[in-house]
Amino acid sequence: MTSFSEASTGKGRGRRIILWRHGQTAWNVERRFQGTTDVELTETGVAQARRAARLLVGLKPAAIVASDLKRAANTAAELAALTGLEVTHDEALRETYAGAWQGLTHEEIIARHGEEYAAWKRGEPVRRGGGELETEVADRAAPVVLRHAEKLPEDGTLVVVSHGGTIRTTIGRLLALDPHHWESLGGLSNCCWSVLGEGARGWRLLEHNAGTLPEPVLGDDD
Repeated sequence: MTSFSEASTGKGRGRRIILWRHGQTAWNVERRFQGTTDVELTETGVAQARRAARLLVGLKPAAIVASDLKRAANTAAELAALTGLEVTHDEALRETYAGAWQGLTHEEIIARHGEEYAAWKRGEPVRRGGGELETEVADRAAPVVLRHAEKLPEDGTLVVVSHGGTIRTTIGRLLALDPHHWESLGGLSNCCWSVLGEGARGWRLLEHNAGTLPEPVLGDDD
């Protein structure tokens, strides 16, 4: 049985994956669909990344991998500066390509592509704007995360810096959830993260949309 002190220091906990969403962009504020458009962080987004990095460094990450889009790469750079780790950038961790939806506000999408939008919200497989299916995003992103996780030491932590939609689909795939239920995972706020831990039956969701250092679970389900 793992003691409180072991849980607190991270000993014997197994490998962990932290999936960290990028900081705020101007398009986030405008509720404009970004997709693979390469939008910069705002000043607030940079401040969010710096604050979150100061928290995440306490988890002693062993490796950092990030989307190559600027908003994710620049978020990752803040953690790299504190840890001394090199960031591996991979385009497979980019946000969902959404074709004609990209650059439109949610109101504009509903007005121009209302049936498509409604079908997506119902959980149907939809190529938003003629772009990627959510399962296709998971097909490209999840293997990258797993490949880097496999390189971790026994109790190592991997930080993956990516995008809200890509993180959701990756978590759904790693937890072996049916794609129809991926929407059950609520969205991540800018610069918040989710934590997956390696369990006896695969990966488990330990925290979701976290913004502070995680505390040990003290209870029946620890």
